Amino acid sequence: MYVIEQLFLSRSRRIFVPVWKSKNMNHTLVVIVGPTGIGKTKTAIEVARRFNTEIISADSRQLYREMSVGTAVPSEAELLQAKHHFVHILSVHDYYNASRFEEEALARLEQLFQQYPLVVMAGGSMLYIDALCKGIDDLPTVDPEIRRQLIEKFEKEGIESLRFELKRVDPAYYAQVDLKNPKRLLHALEISLMTGKPYSQLRTNPNKQRPFHILKIGLNTDRARLHERINQRVEQMVEAGLEQEARTLYPFRSANALNTVGYREWFDYFDGKTDRQSAIELIKRNTRQYARKQLTWFRRDPEINWFDTENCSQIIPFIETKISEYESAR
Repeated sequence: MYVIEQLFLSRSRRIFVPVWKSKNMNHTLVVIVGPTGIGKTKTAIEVARRFNTEIISADSRQLYREMSVGTAVPSEAELLQAKHHFVHILSVHDYYNASRFEEEALARLEQLFQQYPLVVMAGGSMLYIDALCKGIDDLPTVDPEIRRQLIEKFEKEGIESLRFELKRVDPAYYAQVDLKNPKRLLHALEISLMTGKPYSQLRTNPNKQRPFHILKIGLNTDRARLHERINQRVEQMVEAGLEQEARTLYPFRSANALNTVGYREWFDYFDGKTDRQSAIELIKRNTRQYARKQLTWFRRDPEINWFDTENCSQIIPFIETKISEYESAR
């Protein structure tokens, strides 16, 4: 770890969150959230078409141009119905995080609000949504060399080596983090080594005020129907070529962008750790588990207005009513 520690001081760069030139509370960001497979894209397009506006994607995997089938990127027909931002703008080899999303999405919003009084954001990436709506800790951009060395250490020595190192540099965070989650361990180590300070000391959990209204819409349905939708969606992805897409990405499987449901399972199949049908069933199971995680996260937010997928027709009238209330309060 000595080599890594020599890098942190000279390579850190703070994320710059722009200060808006004007604060106009006439503007509204409609945020559409919910578990994977619930129909957020379809609903977002309907709202965008009704209000003649554009959509910001808050999906941390749709950013990558090599990942289409497995991330359910909007189809060409859907993209023609409403312009989407933050879709296919990166390579899987590029580093990206919620801090950068906060910075870049706020800058894009300022541009869009010059043309539209209302903009839509839709997605299921919890940290990205919170970063834009509430703000995120001002953390440095991770040096790719530090990331490479930590991943190499993880691959050679296993997760226990990350736990040992984190306990050494940040015992406070070690005591509260999920020690079975290598992604969380890697991130905390990256930040600690980049800054020379424990990651736990840099986490302030800010709640920044935004110069626009934020109206949150949550989509959900009963568990059986959601699981059925997820299972059908996975089958459709397989038919659309998910296995072939994963094969093209297999040489880059160590990339952080590919450490995600829908690709990890295929990589294990290609490695001979499982059979093809088991890989498909694991994708279904792991996607269902991820959906439960999303719902647990979103249900903590009292600002979300929930709608069953059977009642989506009520969403646009609800938005219109809320906008009228904002206007009356001015």
